[in-house]
Amino acid sequence: GSAGVVAGFPLGRWLADQRRYYNAGTLEASRVKQLEKLGMVWSHHDVAWEEGLMVARAWAAAHGHFLPPVNAVGDDGYPVGVWAKNRRAEARRTWENAERRAAGKTVPVGAGELPESRLAALEAIDPGWCPLGWDVAWQRCFTLTRIHVRAGGALPEAAGELVVQGEDLGGWTAAQRQGWDKLSPAQQWLLGSTLGLEPAGPGARPGKLTAAGKWALNLRAARQFHDREGHLRPARKHIERLDVGGRPVDIRLGTWLDNTRRRADKLTPERRAELDQLDMRW
Repeated sequence: GSAGVVAGFPLGRWLADQRRYYNAGTLEASRVKQLEKLGMVWSHHDVAWEEGLMVARAWAAAHGHFLPPVNAVGDDGYPVGVWAKNRRAEARRTWENAERRAAGKTVPVGAGELPESRLAALEAIDPGWCPLGWDVAWQRCFTLTRIHVRAGGALPEAAGELVVQGEDLGGWTAAQRQGWDKLSPAQQWLLGSTLGLEPAGPGARPGKLTAAGKWALNLRAARQFHDREGHLRPARKHIERLDVGGRPVDIRLGTWLDNTRRRADKLTPERRAELDQLDMRW
């Protein structure tokens, strides 16, 4: 039968009618209770929210945090990374508007904001899901490093030493030490109090990159390009600029991708998978 039809009964249309009666205040209380016992959701917006929240919980349970890259997908290809990005924008707008109202400014209520109950639901998944003052990529690397250290692992110190969920945590840690003065006081406090991280001493220089470190750096450039452009098809001569420890580093991304295609049969399954996640064309 067609969608929304059960044994000849147009269920979808009937449910839409019940939602309309409910919103108009004409649906009997006893019927409201009966439908709610069956898990009735009264708004299409609520349905979309519940679906996203369910995928968010599953993604966080699998990864240990809810800081997905924008291209992350959940069950059945659900765009959980985009969903999270949109919810963060709403959360920040909510907090900014609250500050404006506290300062006596007039701000329309509810315009693109998240209700307290929804903020609480997301914070219950991961209290650090929406960082303020720095980007999600930084928070993700910090969280993954913290999880690793709390599990008894040694703090990675060099690029390529430890890659988790595609993030080069050794390279990230080294970059924080090198670029310490560019971090906010809150970031410095988090790194020091949680990871025991300190700024690099005077004259310290990044060590020579290992093969794994070079891969991680090129992969980071590929992710940055993909996040910005929505694809991984740069021109052959394209150069992607990264910020590594406060220093600009130019990556010949187009050349690297071409070379990687030529030696695709020599890549490990893990490395192929990392590029497949970025829609790599082989």
